[in-house]
Amino acid sequence: MVDVKEIKHIRAAPFTLMTSVIHAILAFIVAILLLLGLGVLAAIPQLSAISGVLLTLGVALVILIPLTSFFYNIVGAFVMALLYNVLVPKVGGIKLGMEGEEVKSIPVVSYALIMACISAILTFILGLYVGLAGAPVLTLVSAIIPQVTDATGALMAMFGGIWAVFWIILMPILVFIFSFIGMALYALFYNVLIPKIGGMKLIFAEAGTDFELTNIPAVPAALALAVVQAVFGLLQGLLNLIQYGMLGDVVAGVVALIVQIISSFIITFIFIVLAAIIYNLLQPKIGGVKLQLE
Repeated sequence: MVDVKEIKHIRAAPFTLMTSVIHAILAFIVAILLLLGLGVLAAIPQLSAISGVLLTLGVALVILIPLTSFFYNIVGAFVMALLYNVLVPKVGGIKLGMEGEEVKSIPVVSYALIMACISAILTFILGLYVGLAGAPVLTLVSAIIPQVTDATGALMAMFGGIWAVFWIILMPILVFIFSFIGMALYALFYNVLIPKIGGMKLIFAEAGTDFELTNIPAVPAALALAVVQAVFGLLQGLLNLIQYGMLGDVVAGVVALIVQIISSFIITFIFIVLAAIIYNLLQPKIGGVKLQLE
């Protein structure tokens, strides 16, 4: 029997710490792969003149990429948790249809609504910076460049106003609409596919008034989410197929379709497996994500 649980509150500090560390470790793995790639390039005789530069760049990336990812996600994860907790009383939280430890379903509207709201608010915050910064820059340019006529300056000032309106008003609305559609499709595909392949499993333990996520079995989570992502790859591949078909190259379109599906599955599977394994290793040391479930 499916028991629907709503995530009423996310403890910001554990969520932020775990998210940031996982992303930093994944970024470190990517940086190591980049270093190996740059090492291969440095070994090519034709590039011997810049081999030192390539290796220095690789070592720098091994340091900078994980650090950048860690600090970026500290801010991003904390803001997301904060927004989620503020929005839940107003729009409702994410609901999970649980059967034991397995997530059998994700109610579509609740998931899509709150995720779209968070995306729109984050876009609005970004739009305040981009929009309000862009408008004065265009006005300043029109004032300091001698070649700019009064008419051109007025046009640039008007464009600056349009730029601000687009980023502050229109862009958050567009992000909300497309995020809602995307998240709704994601939950819908999950609900349709999970009875056939099995859902991801989340193992919780009581932690006072909260529930702590103590373990995420890697393969079930990776398989479930990778299959869902492969469906999105199918949709993207069909669009590519149509485009190639209009250009008269159906064979290339079919190849692109197959590559899109397979790559979407493999990349998601690897990412989720690594993330789940890292989570399970870190949880006893730094504590897991804590949620209020009702």
